[in-house]
Amino acid sequence: MSIGRPPTTNHAQIEKIALALFEERGFEETTVDDIAAAVGVGRRTIFRYFASKNDIVWGEFDRVIARLREAFDAEPEDAPLTEALRRAVVASNHYEPDQLPELRIRMTLITTAPALQAHSMLRYAAWRNAVAEMVAPRLGARPEDLAPQALGHAALGASMAAFDRWVSNPGEDLGQCLEEAYRLLASGFDPDAV
Repeated sequence: MSIGRPPTTNHAQIEKIALALFEERGFEETTVDDIAAAVGVGRRTIFRYFASKNDIVWGEFDRVIARLREAFDAEPEDAPLTEALRRAVVASNHYEPDQLPELRIRMTLITTAPALQAHSMLRYAAWRNAVAEMVAPRLGARPEDLAPQALGHAALGASMAAFDRWVSNPGEDLGQCLEEAYRLLASGFDPDAV
């Protein structure tokens, strides 16, 4: 009989078990050894899938950014920039109903666990920079120029506000929260223009 990780061990399985432990015990109180034991693998196996415990919470974040880029690239070149960005953000944040409870746990941890804050800054910077890279050509600018960077920061703020609202109000729809936040952003926060 061979010894090793169970044949069903994968990113999704580890994430699901880890998120349940984080929700039950708290992020700081749950160790990688606890996760490994619950999954039925060794600690080293966890680190084959994730660089750190923090990365488990963020899941496949590179895929999130890739979905955002794909959705933005599908937008017509002549679409108003903030509209194209709003639609891309909403489309890239579409989740099936059975995925929402896990997403809510992730977002709660990301926004409340002190140990995740520094790691979150790295992820937020990657997302902002992706937005700046996407919008720069439409602005006739370089990604590091002020306008694309400002839009990246503003878009992150709108997204974070929408996610915070959704996490705090379980009856609300994530897509609608994002739509509203981006419409406010596009209107310059003029309630009459929304």
